[in-house]
Amino acid sequence: MIIVGFTIAFVLSFAIGANDVANSFGTSLGSGVLTLYQACILGSIFELAGAILIGYRVSDTIRKGIIDVELYNNGSEKQLMVGNVAALTGSCVWLFVATALKLPVSTTHSIVGATVGFSLVAQGAAGINWKKLALIIGSWFISPVLSGVISCITFIGVRFFVLCKEKPLEHGLLLLPLFYFLTAAINLFSVFYKGSSLLHFDKIPLYGVFILTFGLATVVAIVVRFGIVPWYRKSILRYIEKVRAEEAEKGEFMETSRMCIYRKGFTVNTVLYLLLEDAVQDKPETAKLFSFLQILTAVFGAFAHGGNDVSNSIGPLVAIWVIGTEGSALQKTQTPIWILFFGGAGIVVGLFVWGRRVMETVGKDLAKVTPSSGFCIEIGSALTVLLASNIGIPISTTHCKVGSVVCVGRVRSKENVDWKLFRNIVFAWVLTLPVAGCVSALAMFGFGYLI
Repeated sequence: MIIVGFTIAFVLSFAIGANDVANSFGTSLGSGVLTLYQACILGSIFELAGAILIGYRVSDTIRKGIIDVELYNNGSEKQLMVGNVAALTGSCVWLFVATALKLPVSTTHSIVGATVGFSLVAQGAAGINWKKLALIIGSWFISPVLSGVISCITFIGVRFFVLCKEKPLEHGLLLLPLFYFLTAAINLFSVFYKGSSLLHFDKIPLYGVFILTFGLATVVAIVVRFGIVPWYRKSILRYIEKVRAEEAEKGEFMETSRMCIYRKGFTVNTVLYLLLEDAVQDKPETAKLFSFLQILTAVFGAFAHGGNDVSNSIGPLVAIWVIGTEGSALQKTQTPIWILFFGGAGIVVGLFVWGRRVMETVGKDLAKVTPSSGFCIEIGSALTVLLASNIGIPISTTHCKVGSVVCVGRVRSKENVDWKLFRNIVFAWVLTLPVAGCVSALAMFGFGYLI
């Protein structure tokens, strides 16, 4: 069972990389900020980092929080091992089907449904922690709305403070250190607060966490302000001159963006404009500015995704490993760091081999994404996922990212969302839990003959 479990877990990690990493880099690919190869390289580094540094928290919830493991601590430990293999199987089958159809589905839905499926076969309704399951299911509905709201608020703020200004580049550069500070602070806090005991981060007192978080984030902001901003300004101005020269040769000229109509004062018209403006293009200078920022937020999203979703393949695998080596169903041992690395490696392979399919759905087909809107989408979804990871709730990164894409897309333009595709995605979400659960239950019946 250990050998089979490791094999299926790696295949499931592969499927997660192929389907779910689109949540981190789909919008960057769609807006043209990153090439597929660049997205894969950055995804490899930061998916692994997130998996190793914060992945153990959600992994513990997946392997011990959904079902009552004490029911198996009476000589039926092998049944729990087989059940976790069945859960991996059910989740794996559904993810491969969804990826083949280019549909971004929730790997969290999938593994939770598969876990419930095998538990119903093994112990009936008594084997399930219904309160924990209800909390997780509730988060699935809350997360896309919360992520969409955060992304929309961010986008409206960016519109007012940057895009609506007469000189958007200067205002954007002025706020750049703040953007980097906030992004770095959120990531650093998630790493150090109640951090991994294997890396001794759990020994850092709360005041030390704040010192490390805000101290390092301040250093990042200072470096950006005095090192990166001057370089950005020169680079973007050279780019604008090049664009204008090319347009002059063709007899074409850049359109004046309607973003500056209501830039004088914060009036009722301004508010209505920020909410209802029907434009999906960035000015060349703001597109270039937010291209740099979107790379940062894509990395931010990959880190958050690695921390949350590696648990979907590693949670059951750790249960199999601990039961097989210790013989106890209670699984008191913390998630080993080398198993987190194993799961992260599978995600990276899946990203490189088959990741393009779902990336195109999220980043290009669902709604038109520009660098400025892509930045806001990724900030909202990644912040939502990181908050949940620190609490230990395995929410769906897919729901967060799709919720943000649809909400920002709709705020930016009435005709900017492919509602038919969105309907198909929601339909796939509805099918995820029952299909994965049924496949897992059937696998449990089949593997049951081995017990």
